[in-house]
Amino acid sequence: MRTSKIWSLITITAAVFATPMLVSAQNAPGNDVAPPPPQMQRLEEGAAPEVTIRQPDTQKKITEKKSQGRVTEVKVQTGRTTYYAYPNDPAGSAMRGDGQSDSSRPVQFQIGEFGPPKSHPAPEPVETLAPAPGK
Repeated sequence: MRTSKIWSLITITAAVFATPMLVSAQNAPGNDVAPPPPQMQRLEEGAAPEVTIRQPDTQKKITEKKSQGRVTEVKVQTGRTTYYAYPNDPAGSAMRGDGQSDSSRPVQFQIGEFGPPKSHPAPEPVETLAPAPGK
């Protein structure tokens, strides 16, 4: 037990004497002078980019379906995105403020649609040369 106290005292003493030497080895902030910044070179203006940026369709088309004066479905089309919003009909006797009577309901995005393929215009036939006459 006695030897562990001696070793701890020796370690603490060595740390106390080593600390001032480590602190003095650091550079003093007032002694260093920063070098001047490098000279800036003037660059020539390059050619304009040959890219055209097309703005996406920002037209919105909102379609509401109603039944007996109440909105039953809202379809929103913005550009290529289509989503549907439905009202949340409270269950049975749910009172306002209940967890079941929450008025918001997440929207449903249309990801894909099954059905017959959409008609595309027929591509123009490629012009070909008549075959060479045989000998």
